[in-house]
Order: sequence, then C-alpha cells, then structure tokens
Amino acid sequence: MAALEDAGFYCIDNMPVDLLPKFLEMPMEPDSEITGIALVMDLREKSFLAKYKTVFNKLKQKGYHFEILFLEAEEEILLQRYSATRRQHPLSPEKSLLDGIRTEKKQLEDLRSAADLVINSSKFNVHELKSKILDIAQRSKELVPMQINVLSFGFKYGVPHDADLIMDVRFLVNPYFIPDLKELDGETKEVSDFVLNHDETRDFLKRYQDLLDYLIPLYEKEGKAYLTIALGCTGGRHRSVTIARTIYEHIRAMGKTVELNHRDRTQPV
Repeated sequence: MAALEDAGFYCIDNMPVDLLPKFLEMPMEPDSEITGIALVMDLREKSFLAKYKTVFNKLKQKGYHFEILFLEAEEEILLQRYSATRRQHPLSPEKSLLDGIRTEKKQLEDLRSAADLVINSSKFNVHELKSKILDIAQRSKELVPMQINVLSFGFKYGVPHDADLIMDVRFLVNPYFIPDLKELDGETKEVSDFVLNHDETRDFLKRYQDLLDYLIPLYEKEGKAYLTIALGCTGGRHRSVTIARTIYEHIRAMGKTVELNHRDRTQPV
C-alpha cells in the first residue's frame, strides 16, 4: 500500500467487497492528483469469499477496468513474518497458525487463478518488493486512458477555470453579423459551413490539430488523467461551438476517450 500511495494511488485497506460498487460511484474531481485506486481485500472480511465473484463480474459488465494483484509467500516465510509481527492470522483462532495459512491458501485458489498478476514475495526484502509494486503501478497507470474534454465557451461569460489548454478563436469570421445565422448556433449545418468554409479556418485547424497530435501523447506519457481543451469566442454560440465540434471529431478519430461540452451554447443572443 505504501508503494502504491507513493505512485499516486488512493489506497484503502480491508475494503468490504459489498461497498465497492457504491465507492466507485462517488464523483472524483477532474483536477484530482489521484492516478488510480488500490483496494486491499482478503479473508479479514468474513463475507469476502462468498461475494467477491458476483461483485467483480457485475463491475466488469458495467465497463470498469481493474486488475487483481495477488500476493503470496512460502509457508515458512509466512510463519516467520507472523512471528515477527505478532499479528493473528484471520483463520488461526480456530486452528494452528500453519493450519490457518494452509486453509487460506486453499480458499483463495480460485481468486489466485483469476488474478492478472501473482507475486511471490518470499525472496523480496521490503525495498525490493516496493520497487516491484512501483513498476506495476506505473504500467497500470499507462493502461488507464486519459479522459479528454473538449469545451466551447464565450469569453463574455468568463474563462473556464478547469481548462488546461485555451484557444481564442475570435479571429475567425463571425456568423453573428449575418442576419440569417445570428439566431442559430455552431452545431447547425448553416453556421458550421459558414465558419469552416474559409481559408483562415482551414489553415488554423490544420495547425492546431497538428499541435494536439503532438501534445496529447506527451500528456498521456506523463500520466495525466484529465485534459480539458477549451475553445472560446465572444458569446460561445457560433465559432467556438463549430471549432470544438471539429476538434472533438478529430480526437475521437484518433481513438481517444473524449467528451464534448458547449458551456454557453444556450445563452441568449
């Protein structure tokens, strides 16, 4: 747990498996520095064996991505560790320590078989084990896709404080001054065609998309969990909406996890 905490994971020891679905429904702040969640579960919770399969399967069906890391050690090593720490084995009150260890091993056979990675810590000292866990944590972070949010907004209503990249597109030709387009917004074909059918717009999009193609992999490599790309025009109804939609489609075509939001699209003209 200490190694995972050092890697930026939010860790909970002895998490009841029944509470896991509710825990995952809790909202996490977009600017959170948490890079992952690590939950320690074992036989200390009496209902763990009876319920973990059902809970894990339901979470996978809902699209949650998680990995099972199974830690084990040889019998003689476990006996030495329990002797050194003077901790009681969860199953030993009813039998000897060795019998408790062997019963636990048998009861956890199915979970061990389902694990994504099994680590035998018998030959590791504490520093070697921490290094091993840190390597695993780094690889796990790379497997979690960065969440990208493309946001349109109007400068007259304020700059979004959660934006990582802000692009001012007020230099583009403005449909607001075209009577037939003024009451429409940037998601309509009429406004979109008007904005995109200009050389400076096409040139800008080519340059900006090339920049994003360069930056997004670097943010992913750094382990960033969220990236908000904000496009702003005066009122947030026309130019920024069309450009945000175009950038969103470009990023989605890259195979990235991306959402599109128009903050001020419904503001009055």
